[in-house]
Amino acid sequence: MSSNEKTRELFDLVGDWITIPDIAESLDVKVTRVHTLISDRHLLSVRDDDGVRRVPALFMRDGEVLDSLRGTLTVLADSGFDDEAAINWLFTADDSLPGRPIDALHEGRKTEIRRRAQALAW
Repeated sequence: MSSNEKTRELFDLVGDWITIPDIAESLDVKVTRVHTLISDRHLLSVRDDDGVRRVPALFMRDGEVLDSLRGTLTVLADSGFDDEAAINWLFTADDSLPGRPIDALHEGRKTEIRRRAQALAW
């Protein structure tokens, strides 16, 4: 499978995406600040077919970055996940949760999700 096909599948899996300027507007910050949030792994982005960087909409909550996201992204990176693999893991349903890890984060179950992410490294 080509990287373009993998990226399209990821976009389909996530569903709702937002652009960096939209995030900047939501946070009432400059676009460069959003780029810093991405560099510092508070957020992850993926380029679409047109080269536009997009962030999964569920990484935001009530106009802010989801609180539990940064630590979870750090654990996933430490477990060897690149950005696309981390997004894929967060948005893939897990029957043992049940549901998707991103939904569990929204429900306040960050400890459980981080424990599962950490176990992936083994």
